[in-house]
Amino acid sequence: MDRRTPAVLGVVGVLGGVVGGGVVGLVGWGSDWGNGGSSASHICDVESVATDALPSVVTVAVHTQSGGGTGSGVVVRLGSGSPVIATNAHVVAVPGRGKPQVQVTYADGHTSSARIDGVDKTTDLAVLSPSDSDNAPAIAIGDSGALRVGNPVVALGAPLGLSSTVTSGIVSATGRYVRVPGSNGVAHHLIGAVQTDAAINPGNSGGALVDCDAQLVGINAAGASPAGDGGSSGLGFAIPIALAKPLLQELATHGRVSHPTLGLLLAEVPRAMQASAGGSVTVQAVESGGPAAVAGIRAGDVIVDVDGQAVHEPEDLTQIELGATVGAHVPVTVVRNGSKQTLQLTVASS
Repeated sequence: MDRRTPAVLGVVGVLGGVVGGGVVGLVGWGSDWGNGGSSASHICDVESVATDALPSVVTVAVHTQSGGGTGSGVVVRLGSGSPVIATNAHVVAVPGRGKPQVQVTYADGHTSSARIDGVDKTTDLAVLSPSDSDNAPAIAIGDSGALRVGNPVVALGAPLGLSSTVTSGIVSATGRYVRVPGSNGVAHHLIGAVQTDAAINPGNSGGALVDCDAQLVGINAAGASPAGDGGSSGLGFAIPIALAKPLLQELATHGRVSHPTLGLLLAEVPRAMQASAGGSVTVQAVESGGPAAVAGIRAGDVIVDVDGQAVHEPEDLTQIELGATVGAHVPVTVVRNGSKQTLQLTVASS
């Protein structure tokens, strides 16, 4: 089987790269680290966590007529219906012609086919319906909002196709924003991500990040490494389950996710013109009848800030939109014909 080479993105200058093809072997910590999110006496027994969580973690293999790849997934119950498998959008986005064929392998070794129910490339989430999901238990859902820096966590998945791999580590940071390159130039945006001291192992993407009670706190999604280094550098990122769960529910129900939108298409101002333009990002187009158009924003306006957040590049708008609330009134500062003005915009749903 062909395995895709992880895509690379500069997230922080000293790091030089984020790998979108797989996350996360969490490394190096023994089983006697306490979980500050529970109680001082609570012990993270990795062996016990693995026993409880592994039956819910699967290996995802995707094939097309011209290629294939592997990743991970985790069985979750989103409502009263049958369990589904949560994974990353980039796990199922295998280049090639024809309809992707998906097979999942469970911890006990049995396999089944699966259907792709929904994919959201923006947030890098996808939902699969396996033909026999009732044969695998849904994982318990935890509270990602209770995670604190230093809490021990356990990652489970199939790095490099090695099913049922278990590794452990700690929460290095919370609330990270990470832009991960995707296929066909479409970026994935991890909002509020949990950072861990994770090894970069292609194939862990879509797997489970769990706490010491074997409860799901994140969907592993990306890792970072210095430019030109494909090995582990102890920087991994997971989508917190508090943010992922409602998006997964929407994907399972409707096959797509409606995101907040300002109705703007932005483009970068050439560097040589930024000083005279008054900013580095210009409005390339506005959606007819959309929030920006209603607010009076025009093509050619230079965007300075949105809701008090500076806009330095077009991707900044995506981050602002993903964190916005539909119906909220947002001030947008623009430069038009050399004059700065602030317009009020009402966030809509895409």
